[in-house]
Amino acid sequence: MRAIFVMIKCEMGQAYRVAREMADAVEELSEMHSTSGQYDLMGKFYLEPEADIGLFVVEKLQTVAGVKDTYTIQTFNAFSATRG
Repeated sequence: MRAIFVMIKCEMGQAYRVAREMADAVEELSEMHSTSGQYDLMGKFYLEPEADIGLFVVEKLQTVAGVKDTYTIQTFNAFSATRG
C-alpha cells in the first residue's frame, strides 16, 4: 500500500458534510482532518501500488458533492520513531 495526502477545498459550509461522506463511502480513507488555510480538509488515503492516483482522485474524491478543488501529494517514505 502507498499513502497519498489530498487537500480538499469545499463549497462554503460543506466541509464537515464532505468529510463525513468520504469517511462513510471511500474505503481507501485512513484519516480526514479539518484544516485552516487555503484548503478545508486533508485526507490520508492508502492505495494499492498499481492504482492510478489521478483516476482515484478524479473519480472518487472530486465527484463528492461539495468538493470544489483538490491538491494531491504523493508520498515516498514514512519515518517514525520505530522506523528510521
